[in-house]
Amino acid sequence: MKRIPALLLAASLLAAAPATALAQATTDLSKVEGGHFTLDKSHAKVVFAITHFGFSTYYGAFPDLEGTLDFDPKAPAKSKLDVTINVKGLATANPKLDEHLNSPDFFDTAKFPTATFKTTKIEVTGATTGKITGDLTLHGVTKPVTLDASFHGGGSNPMTKAYVVGFDAKAQVKRSEFGVDKYVPYVGDEVELLISGEFDRAQ
Repeated sequence: MKRIPALLLAASLLAAAPATALAQATTDLSKVEGGHFTLDKSHAKVVFAITHFGFSTYYGAFPDLEGTLDFDPKAPAKSKLDVTINVKGLATANPKLDEHLNSPDFFDTAKFPTATFKTTKIEVTGATTGKITGDLTLHGVTKPVTLDASFHGGGSNPMTKAYVVGFDAKAQVKRSEFGVDKYVPYVGDEVELLISGEFDRAQ
């Protein structure tokens, strides 16, 4: 019976841990540290959504990313982002579909294994929001794309002690503009992108 209070105390400490971790991050740019950051691959992903014959929305992801961020919290518009996506590493939880998407019918990753995004302009739209415009190169085609970005905050990671900044972003692209037009319009042309990433400041 004496073990029960101890177990309750342990459970309460565990329940409090996420709040403690969240308290490390701040969105107050006057308190955020800048510098050169590298993308934390274990906490970054691009999710895509596309309509399937008008019956449903199909989801997949590009979980293998690399990138760098030069972040200036005093002048966010001067920041620079450079990301490389391993297109060949796409994941839909359907191995046969993954194989088909990698084929010449779609991404043709034997010829175009990666995609890149490099900023050309950043516009601050709010205390924690902005529009990040850059050149997206996919399937051998380069087009400008604008991301609607949200700043989650910066602070020290309580586990790794690294200084981290984190962002979410959304965008919409037409795959046909990049030469990926198989089955359009039956399988949607417009693709929604949901992006999330944490960046660790380089030591």
